[in-house]
Amino acid sequence: MYILNDICYAGEFQNEIKVTEAVPLRGGMMLVTFSTGEKRLFDTTELKGPAFAPLADEKIFNNPVLFHGVITWNNGEIDIAPETVYKESYAYESVAI
Repeated sequence: MYILNDICYAGEFQNEIKVTEAVPLRGGMMLVTFSTGEKRLFDTTELKGPAFAPLADEKIFNNPVLFHGVITWNNGEIDIAPETVYKESYAYESVAI
């Protein structure tokens, strides 16, 4: 339990997570950097439903825009919550060569 702005909430306090960078890779994958500093791999091909169908077009997929920490595409017609991207992504550690 925690109190924020005189309101009592159940659970543990979690800071709002935001996307700070989204780099399109091949095969619908994205390398996403979060406000926590973590880098994670996110597979956009796992996004289901007609709202995400335009991401199959490489011109749209390869042009993400960050809007207030949210990844958007196609002039804001497509977006996905940063919490979902984080939860559905995989840890990524770069290897120095």
